[in-house]
Order: sequence, then C-alpha cells, then structure tokens
Amino acid sequence: MTTISTVAVLGSGLMGSGIAQTSAAAGIRTIVQDTSETQLKSGQAAIAKSLARFVEKGKLSAEQQAATLAQLTFTTDLAGAAEADFVIEAVTEDLTVKNELWRELDRRCGPATIFASNTSSLSVISMAATTSRPDRFLGLHFFNPVPLMPLVEVVRSVQTSPATFEQAWALVLRLGKQPVAARDASGFIVNLLLIPYLLDAIRALERGVASTVDLDTALRLGAGHPMGPLTLADFVGLDTLARSAEIMHEEYRETRYAPPALLRRMVTAGFYGRKSGRGFYDYRHDPPVATDLGL
Repeated sequence: MTTISTVAVLGSGLMGSGIAQTSAAAGIRTIVQDTSETQLKSGQAAIAKSLARFVEKGKLSAEQQAATLAQLTFTTDLAGAAEADFVIEAVTEDLTVKNELWRELDRRCGPATIFASNTSSLSVISMAATTSRPDRFLGLHFFNPVPLMPLVEVVRSVQTSPATFEQAWALVLRLGKQPVAARDASGFIVNLLLIPYLLDAIRALERGVASTVDLDTALRLGAGHPMGPLTLADFVGLDTLARSAEIMHEEYRETRYAPPALLRRMVTAGFYGRKSGRGFYDYRHDPPVATDLGL
C-alpha cells in the first residue's frame, strides 16, 4: 500500500481549513486550494487562530504549531493539486459545482491519485462516474469542528476498489481520527439519523409544543445530549441543514426529510444560525437569547 505523502484540500472554508489543519498536524505536506484569494486568506487565518488556541490551552507545543504551519501551502492555482497523492474536496454542497471540479482534476492529476469528497449528503457514485477513476474515488465525511471531532465516515461506492478503501482508512487513522464504514446512500450514517431529529425539533417549535429554550433543555437534560437540537441546528448552519434535508428528501421521498416551512423561511431571511449571527438564537447577545420565531 502506497504511503500518502501529499494531500490537497480543495476549499478553504470551515470544513476545508479544518481538514487541512488536521492533515498538516499529522505531518503530511498539505496543499490548500481555493478559487478566492480572500477566502484562502480567511482559511489561513482560521488555521493560525485554531492552532494558537491549542497552544494557549497547552494541547500543542509551540514547536508542533510551527511544524504544522510549515506543512501548509496555500494557492488559488488548481495545478497545485496535481502534486498530491490524495485529493479531498470540501467545496459547496452542489453536485454541479463538485462535478465540474472533479472533471478538471481528473485531467490534471496522475492516474494513481485518489479522490475523496467531504460531501455530507450527495451520492459518491454520482461524482465518481464523471471521472476516469471511479475505482479510486470515495467519500470522506469529516465533522465540524474538524480538529476536535474524532469521527470520519469512509464511504465506499459500488465502484470503489478495496485498495482505495484501505488507503483511505489508513489515512484517517494517520490523521488521528476514528473511521467508520458507510454505504453510499444519502446521509450516510450520522445525517441519516440526525437530520430527521433536528427537523422534528423544528416542527415541534412550529406547532408550539414548547419554546426554543425548553425544547433544548428537555433534550439536553432528558436525553443526556451535550446540546439541544435547535442549538445544534444553529451550529450546523440552517442553510446547510435545509440543503442536506432537500437532497435526502429527493432521494428517499420520505416526509421526515422534508425541510419544515419555518426552516425555509429562516433561510430565506438569511438567518443561518451562528455563522450569520441569528438563527433559533440571536448571537448578537452574550449569552445568546432565543428568538422563538416559531411561536
């Protein structure tokens, strides 16, 4: 089995920068590519800030911080990905956008390069089929925040070869993460079960079952969850939740995956949760206060 020496991460947003930081921290040369120079600089700053926090908390030495940063290269040139043994895509959750990128990468990268998508809900084979290497294509679904969350879903399509799966599994372990094997079906393991739970909480709020705070408190204390479902939805991003739900509803045609009207209205209004400053809670206040838009 070939040892992965260089990883390319496409996309420097929240997930891409987290994946790149984790890869570099594992001692792997990591190329971070983004089409936007502004976004690339933002991702680079996010990594630096994250590493600085680890040093402040005593979880990382100054030497380890410097070594991690030294492994990172940032570029807007897609040609940089051609140097990688393993490419991880973390761009917007849009199949058309992803497939345009995969077709271009397929032309640029060597035949042995493995492709992996960080998609949380799209079909892996629907991307792999656009390339000349469906046997060297799979899903690697990391969780936010990547440097802290230990889980990675390793998603094998019907055409992923055993050797590719084994190399990806080994890479995940090398990154210090816990891999789990998932089949190529929308939502994989976690989102298949998590998204209906979050949508049910939103529907309960819509129906006036309880307030935002009481719904969250009930699940946190009654079910032993670290945070309530509406707080979690804000953390995930309400736009991301709605898009993932739409993709899964399109595949399964089950009403439990249909985005509730309240969620759609909030996304239309630009209330995306923590990242926009307002969702089920208003993060312009400290501590955040419930907006209770559903009551």
